[in-house]
Amino acid sequence: MKNNNLEIYQGKNIRKVWDKKSSKWYFSVLDVIEALTGVPKPQNYWFELVTTVKIKSEIDLSLNCRQLKIKTSDVKKTSVADSETLFRIIQSIPSTNAEPIKQWLAKVGNERLQDISDPERSLNRARDYWQRMGRNEKWIQQRMMSQETRNKLTDYWKNHEVNEQNEYAILTNIIHEEWSDLSIKEHKKLKSLKKENLRDHMTEAELIFTTLAEFSTRQIAEKLNSTGFQENKLPARRGGTIAKLARTELEKKIGKSIISATNYLPNRKKIN
Repeated sequence: MKNNNLEIYQGKNIRKVWDKKSSKWYFSVLDVIEALTGVPKPQNYWFELVTTVKIKSEIDLSLNCRQLKIKTSDVKKTSVADSETLFRIIQSIPSTNAEPIKQWLAKVGNERLQDISDPERSLNRARDYWQRMGRNEKWIQQRMMSQETRNKLTDYWKNHEVNEQNEYAILTNIIHEEWSDLSIKEHKKLKSLKKENLRDHMTEAELIFTTLAEFSTRQIAEKLNSTGFQENKLPARRGGTIAKLARTELEKKIGKSIISATNYLPNRKKIN
């Protein structure tokens, strides 16, 4: 499983995860129930729904559900289901939102399949999203370049025995802390971010130095043929240090810090 993400349906967050083997989205059952019903405790509603339907029709709604961890602020396992299974669950919930959310689920799944066959679609959608959020074209180009560099680094890690789920995050934090003198958590706090993606709130300069750090890390790792988590810590530190030296030199010349509290949060931007 990879490409963990959030979707927004009528103001509600719905967690999802893409299964490459089956080419399906799996959605959080509890998030869908909350979006449909508005109940404060969707877990209780789900339990009662499964019990009631089983008594009335001998159908177990939970039979085809799976327990997965989805990378959000809550990393506990949660019940997830593909679109087909969710349609059955939704049919059992008395709600005027049933048909709109079914159409939404079908649309989300179809867009993902189209993105696989035509990756340019997802790039264009990302560009449109950033434009709507107020980013200028120069920032968007730098953000996309930064993502391409990031992808090449994670591809290297993937092919050299680095575990995606936990070790990517640790190595990424090493790189970030080396070049910026802040952990990712500290940098997000500076920008008043919570669940938001840090890179989506970086300035152009921060994106440039992040890109330099990750590019340098990959180049060094390739030179050393670093394999495994422990061996890749050294390129991460050295790559981050290269970007740090460039950052501090530039800061001396311009007389101010590259690290910024600027964010793109609505109605509460912070500007250095």
